[in-house]
Amino acid sequence: MAQDDHIQEDKVSDNLEEPVASSGTEDVPRKKGRRRNVVAFVLLIVLVIVLCCYYFYKTRNDVKTEDAYTAGRKHAIASQVSGYVTQLLVDDNQFVYRGDLLLSIDHSDYVVAFNKARAAVLKAEANIRAFRMIAEISHKTFPGRLRAAEGSLQIAEAQLMRAKADYHRQLTVMREGTSQQDIDHARAALEEAQAKVASAQGDVTQAEPVESNLQNAAAHVSQEEAALVEAKADLEQAEINLIRTHIRAPCDGWVSQRNVELGNFVKPGQQMMSIVPADVWIVANYKETQIQGMKPGQKVDISINAFPQLRLQGHVDSIQLGSGESFSTFPPENATGNFVKIVQRIPVKIRIDGGLPRNGPPLPLGLSVEPVVHIE
Repeated sequence: MAQDDHIQEDKVSDNLEEPVASSGTEDVPRKKGRRRNVVAFVLLIVLVIVLCCYYFYKTRNDVKTEDAYTAGRKHAIASQVSGYVTQLLVDDNQFVYRGDLLLSIDHSDYVVAFNKARAAVLKAEANIRAFRMIAEISHKTFPGRLRAAEGSLQIAEAQLMRAKADYHRQLTVMREGTSQQDIDHARAALEEAQAKVASAQGDVTQAEPVESNLQNAAAHVSQEEAALVEAKADLEQAEINLIRTHIRAPCDGWVSQRNVELGNFVKPGQQMMSIVPADVWIVANYKETQIQGMKPGQKVDISINAFPQLRLQGHVDSIQLGSGESFSTFPPENATGNFVKIVQRIPVKIRIDGGLPRNGPPLPLGLSVEPVVHIE
């Protein structure tokens, strides 16, 4: 019995020792797995740190903003004359070339005005020819008239002298040698001669201002020449108004904001549509703390919210010399006591160099973009 008990105790002790040995062998791979996890985690942290450092190094000089939009020129097409639209040849978003006819305005009244102005020019030219001929003739007639008047005066004075002599002779002759009738005839001849002298003197007085008369004739010519200039100006204005009834495209571009229809009555200055050319750029409003080191020529990467597949390249064209508020219609007045510091934004003009599809339409104006300027 004692021997059996001893044998059973040995088995129990063997059974107790076997699990201890097996647990020790299982801890070895667990420790190795934990070590691998720690190493992988550390390597991951190191990789993240390296990537962060690399990203910071590559983007340390990049300046980005979301306050940026596409911009461009818009040529307003407005009427310069009044009338009804008789022809409309374009539609919204249609491409037109410079010089293409956009619309026509009824030109009936302007044709009449043009013909009247042309007739006025012809009349003024005829008047000038007539007055020039009169002035040319006046250079001969006025001096000749003066000489004729002076000759008539001399004849009248000679006749007056003879009449005076006859009259005095009649008075001095003895009464037997003359009669009262002869004396009366001599007196009448004397008075007639005196009247002729007075009339001749009047003719000389009228004919004496030869130079003034010539100047007056030349003044009539100058007056008609001025009338011709005025008539030609009216004709030119009438021709311009007639041409303005046909409205043409001032540049290549796309028709936008068309607000006129066939048959509408338009007035001078009324905007009817706009032409948007293909020249589009970007206006980015950077904070005043971001423009340090920014200068024209620096490269820019551009992404567009409306076209996320496009990646455009550009460069800084210019930086506005003033914040947006400084050029506003009513700039803020900070002289009062309620001043609050606000970070100002400076508009930066960015030109697009590449990335747009070839032979495609330009970017619409006013799109939101995100430019990134690479400051060197």
